[in-house]
Amino acid sequence: MCPYCVRAKRLLDNKGVSYEELDAFMNADNRKAMLERSNGARTYPQIFIGDTHVGGCDDLMALEKKGELDALLEG
Repeated sequence: MCPYCVRAKRLLDNKGVSYEELDAFMNADNRKAMLERSNGARTYPQIFIGDTHVGGCDDLMALEKKGELDALLEG
């Protein structure tokens, strides 16, 4: 397992947020969609909240640290 994926999922789990995990590593269609939605970002995970591309795990953690993640999750 990807340690960054585990960290991101742990944060969302601790917040009680449901999410959909798509395998972009082994699934070519999901990878293509991820690349299109993320403007070519290739690292894992690429996190999207609604239509917003958050970025990777470090970006998600930065939003949490700044106190901005909850508002984004609430929509």
